[in-house]
Amino acid sequence: MNFPLPLLAATLAGGLGIGGLAAEPLAFKDTPGKHLDVLVEGKVAARYMYEHDTSTKALAHDTYKPYLHVFDAEGKAPITKGAGGDYTHHRGIFIGWNKIGFGGKTYDRWHMKGGEIVHQEFPRQEIKDGAALFTSRTLWMAEEERPLLEEKRTMKVAPGRDGVRLVIDFHSELHAKFGAVSLKGDPEHAGIHYRPAQGVDLKATKYWFPEEKVDVPKARDLPWAAETYVLGGRKHTVVQLNHPSNPKGTRHSAYRDYGRFGMFFEKDIPEGGTLEVRYRFLILDGEFPGREVIAKFQDEFAK
Repeated sequence: MNFPLPLLAATLAGGLGIGGLAAEPLAFKDTPGKHLDVLVEGKVAARYMYEHDTSTKALAHDTYKPYLHVFDAEGKAPITKGAGGDYTHHRGIFIGWNKIGFGGKTYDRWHMKGGEIVHQEFPRQEIKDGAALFTSRTLWMAEEERPLLEEKRTMKVAPGRDGVRLVIDFHSELHAKFGAVSLKGDPEHAGIHYRPAQGVDLKATKYWFPEEKVDVPKARDLPWAAETYVLGGRKHTVVQLNHPSNPKGTRHSAYRDYGRFGMFFEKDIPEGGTLEVRYRFLILDGEFPGREVIAKFQDEFAK
């Protein structure tokens, strides 16, 4: 993979500490064919898992879709889930629908039955304005080894403020360049979701919403939803912000004790059309900071 020279220098200094140089505030470190790390002050903050290996059945299962891991404050371990464990298809920050209509058939790119989402390239990697930004071009494949969709998934990682450790933007462009596509499903099995690591304290998981009392199954188009979970005795809070440009009628899954939560909608994309969605994830170590704090972040994101 070719990097611009300034980015390569930042990557080397931040990832390897060459010549005793202090770590760059932000840097990339790529393990070719495996994953791309975003480093903050020399520590892994997020890891984009993009490997696709079909050499064995086990590896094909472990690498059937790309997703983003979020790491702890020390940069030592992910606080999000990877392959395996309960609901193996739940992985980090991820996207998918279990009922995708295409060419007269229905495909499941949530449980990943009979097909894969395959990373193709990184057309963009950039460190700019205090953030590390990269784009992954993916193909959503059918069983017949032909693509259903082309996706450009852009993720931006930046240090936060006001108690927020990381701000992660998720921007997906789904291109129906191979034919019309219908995205359908339900809040439990479709959309853009976050899954904490395996082993959370099931009794300690708590959800938060813009109002004190929200009937989640009936709610539509909430500006944000959040959860606090405990992993290995440490408390983490994550907030998902919903951009006002996203499709209306968005429903929410935010009540599972194991922590998987997210936002879901149904949408038809005509042949040649493109659907864009935008979400922002706030990562905090510790307690939920209060609705007033989240409202300020939501206002910024909406603008």
